[in-house]
Amino acid sequence: MTAHPPVAAPRPRGRSRRAVTSFAAVSVLVSGAALTGCAEQRDSDVYTVMNSSTDETYHRWDAEAMARCGKRLGVTIEQQSVPAAQVMTKALRMASSKSLPDIVQFDASEMPTFADAGGLVDLRTLGLTTEDVPEGIVGFGSYKGTYYGAARSVNTLALFYNKDVLDEAGVKVPTTWDELRETAKRLTQGKRYGLALSAGGAEDGVFQFTPFMWSNGGDETDLDSPEVAGALDYWKALLQDGSLSKSTVNWTQADVNDQFMAGNAAMMINGPWQVETLNTKKSLHWEIAQIPVPETGAESVGPLGGAVLTVPNTGDAERERTAGRIVGCLAGEKEQLTYALNSWMVPANEKAAAEWRAKVPELDALADQVAAARSRTAKLGAGWSGVSLALQSAFQSALTGQSSEAALKRAQQRATSGN
Repeated sequence: MTAHPPVAAPRPRGRSRRAVTSFAAVSVLVSGAALTGCAEQRDSDVYTVMNSSTDETYHRWDAEAMARCGKRLGVTIEQQSVPAAQVMTKALRMASSKSLPDIVQFDASEMPTFADAGGLVDLRTLGLTTEDVPEGIVGFGSYKGTYYGAARSVNTLALFYNKDVLDEAGVKVPTTWDELRETAKRLTQGKRYGLALSAGGAEDGVFQFTPFMWSNGGDETDLDSPEVAGALDYWKALLQDGSLSKSTVNWTQADVNDQFMAGNAAMMINGPWQVETLNTKKSLHWEIAQIPVPETGAESVGPLGGAVLTVPNTGDAERERTAGRIVGCLAGEKEQLTYALNSWMVPANEKAAAEWRAKVPELDALADQVAAARSRTAKLGAGWSGVSLALQSAFQSALTGQSSEAALKRAQQRATSGN
């Protein structure tokens, strides 16, 4: 849940129980180690950014951006990339040894956990402003009203469809749940399913469920409400229609994209991190639209995904100020546009986003979806991880036979008790 390389990117990622257990120790590790100052001697002109850009292309793009910002600021910026699932645990280990990097790029869904322990610096105290950044994206990088994370770009989900398949069937792009269900049934033929989505037991599945939950009036603080159950029942109906593969309960978002590209799905729910891969298949004529809503006139509310640049609280005020200037450069309007055009993400800055729309009109619907998108951690902060695990379990139960009501009742109990 969060966007960088296709694998280590802004896209949401699954989190194991082991990782969540580690989060319980964040407060002790961070407050007891990171906040007592840095033990390592550092080169005064060399600054380190830890991120999840392990993909060669994204690593190179980031390195180029850091070189430009380093030249502008008169410092050397080094990139340290680790797999996305390891960023938090790596940061914790570095905090315990008092060797935190100057900047950490966290998935936005993980950032509140580190911030809650006092491990991050308020970016506004370092001179960064949120002018020209939409309120929802400011909230995306904030925890309890404090701005800890600057987003360079954000992403969300959209409905991707095979234009040739829809044209051949003579159907319009669906805009409501009823239309989506009917269209998916009509497009299901032979080995081709009408729709593909991820309902796997990981963060990918939760990320994909939120547009259905939120657009139906559901809320992460009340998982066993009729609105959340209605959204899960809708997924069950698509599965019972045969419009979704039974393998949906095991698919990641990457698996979904593979099925779409192979012609095994006429439509899919996915994000812009797949565009680079989609464009490698020249015979595939795809387009996107906003995710259908329960009824005409409802707002399509998707999840904000992506990563944010943060400055760890190391106790070295001078280095933190320079780190803040680096974040300001990397997340500046010019660098945002360059990064977004490379990665197909949407710039966080409104001015950059307007220019981006003009340059990639085929993704205009994505920008509209971002405008109404919500952060997964906006209401629950560090408590999101427990809700996510509870929902993951509910999907697996409900889509393999249990009633949505029973599965979600258990999910609410787990989210409340932490068990």
